[in-house]
Amino acid sequence: MPAEQLDLPSAPEDLRALVVAMQQALESERKAHSITRDELAAAKNAVQLTTLRIEKIKVELARLRRLKFGQSSERLDRQIDQLELTLEDLEAEQAQAECVIADNVPDEAPLPSSTRPRRKPLPDHLPRDEVIHAAPASDGCEACGSAMAPLGEDVTEVLEYVPGSFRVVRHVRPKLACSCCDAISQAQPPALPVPRGRAGPGLLAHVAIAKFADHLPLYRQSQIYAREGVDLSRSTLADWVGQTSWLLQPLIERIADHVMASPKLHADDTPVPVLAPRTGKTATGRLWVYLRDNRRWSPSDKPAALFRYSPDRKGERPREHLKTFAGFLQADAYAGFDRLYAPNRAAGVITPVACWAHARRKLHDVFKADQGSVAAEGLRMIGALYDIERTITADPPDVRRRARKRSRLKALEFFAWADGVLARASARSPLAEALRYAVKLKTQLLAYTEDGRLEIDNNLAENALRAIAIGRKNWLFAGADCGGERAAAFYSLLETAKLNGVNPQVWLTDTLDRIGNGHPINQIDQLLPWAWQPR
Repeated sequence: MPAEQLDLPSAPEDLRALVVAMQQALESERKAHSITRDELAAAKNAVQLTTLRIEKIKVELARLRRLKFGQSSERLDRQIDQLELTLEDLEAEQAQAECVIADNVPDEAPLPSSTRPRRKPLPDHLPRDEVIHAAPASDGCEACGSAMAPLGEDVTEVLEYVPGSFRVVRHVRPKLACSCCDAISQAQPPALPVPRGRAGPGLLAHVAIAKFADHLPLYRQSQIYAREGVDLSRSTLADWVGQTSWLLQPLIERIADHVMASPKLHADDTPVPVLAPRTGKTATGRLWVYLRDNRRWSPSDKPAALFRYSPDRKGERPREHLKTFAGFLQADAYAGFDRLYAPNRAAGVITPVACWAHARRKLHDVFKADQGSVAAEGLRMIGALYDIERTITADPPDVRRRARKRSRLKALEFFAWADGVLARASARSPLAEALRYAVKLKTQLLAYTEDGRLEIDNNLAENALRAIAIGRKNWLFAGADCGGERAAAFYSLLETAKLNGVNPQVWLTDTLDRIGNGHPINQIDQLLPWAWQPR
């Protein structure tokens, strides 16, 4: 737009205020993505080292495929699948690191890499949708005011995914040339989430959701797309996943802030096999979930799930994850949580709340093995506690707390019964072990009866981990630790969308489209699943 058409304030002080506001906005956007010189050097080193690892794995993968030729070997199939998963995690990590470098040093040439396949034309058989981007000076030359004449056009083809089918969107940008001077007018190229890429936001969202919600590794997606006549290599898909992860990082950070601000969290973890570097074997990592869901007593509260990955289950992992949290933590009896409950904790006190479902499950296992066991009586008494909960599920906290006075009496009866059974039972019997678990956690199991905001069990967190347990049957293991971290990020986004009743495909497509079109970083909260409004 010409300067004379801008609506600028005339008063000098108002003009200065406008300039200051614009400078502050630019500075806040720059800081949101800036990193230190050391971090930039580390990102460059990571790209180079990852490239070397990718090349080595490709050589090994080619060797295994040669060995497999002409013979059938389940062991070779498994090794090949392992290397395919490792490659897609490393290539996604490489793409994400390159996004960090490009965002901070935009003029620097990308690092040379032989890992990327040569780009092929988009298939001719796919339907095409044309979007015409009119030249801004179609009414007249901005330089001299003369009429503009057609000069040709540029076409950008973008592969897009509409649920159930591929389409090619042709962005056509006609050129206009001034008949009196050398001025040329043309619309700007279409803004896309992935710079210099040919993937539309719908396709990027589909690839991510297929991998992390539908549990389809990228090499399997590549095979599926090939059957539809679309040649998308695993390496290309991995690039897109890494770049998409980088674009969505500010949203993950906002979800983390929202989760940690809750007065109460549910926490749980699950094992994730991870391919150990240079060994061909799998180690056991962990995916942790920290869930904010207070809708039962506060319907307007916005639920969110934060997933974190760690290569082990040391107690320092949840302490790092929860370093800013204070409030009630409902979890199992994992000893690694114990140091979080220190009364002099700097970030504030965390009060432990145990899970009656865990206590019931141990008794149920005893009962299933011996249906004549007195464990049946314990199950009946715990069932009475759940009967009370079903009548107050959606009540306000004060109503729930008053109703739970009866729950406390019944729970105390259970502990009195458990003490009596323990006095008579063999100390090493399964029944004694199950009851000792409950008696040891008596204070934590009674905590929910004293506060209407708490729940009787930790099933909310267990439900959030259920998709991962299903996914393990498909992908068997993560390809690398960086793959576990990226999975945790996407699980956070997709599970939060699910909790808020948002269609992940629709939300993620629109969010990536807005980010690609320059959505302001200081308005990122508008894209969170609970605040997002479809256009």
